[in-house]
Amino acid sequence: MLTGFNLGLFAKLPLSEHFALQPELYYSMKGAEVKYNNLFVDGTAQFNLNYVELPILLVINITDFVNIHVGPYAAYLISGKAKNETNVNLFDFEDNLDTDDYNKFDLGLAVGLGLDFKAISLGLRYNHGMTTVGKERSFLGTNYTFPDAKNGVMSVYLSLSLN
Repeated sequence: MLTGFNLGLFAKLPLSEHFALQPELYYSMKGAEVKYNNLFVDGTAQFNLNYVELPILLVINITDFVNIHVGPYAAYLISGKAKNETNVNLFDFEDNLDTDDYNKFDLGLAVGLGLDFKAISLGLRYNHGMTTVGKERSFLGTNYTFPDAKNGVMSVYLSLSLN
């Protein structure tokens, strides 16, 4: 798990008293830290990925100040870096992995719970990616994907409404 931040804009478009459509556009930091240890090498690899993300959420107002929201998101990778600290210098992730080694698009599903207090909202959201972060590669006739993982992001958010 890595800690990062999201920053962006949203619009809440009422559909009825209990439903709204909420498109958002924001910058999002994602990534992971992986510790490895085997007979030959041990260390820590850290993957830092930065996306521009576009969720389209259905907001269901349970009460005047409690809502749940759910919907798909699409994200575009704008940068990706890897760091590796190891006791053996055989695996040079930092010089060998860059933005081109990751899939440019991430598609997924977002679900969350929000509390609305007039112009200020607080919430908790989970984004589950459906796209593998790394690209498929080939080494000595064997295909593999590295990193072979999908994004999963837990967010705590604070928002300010301008209307």
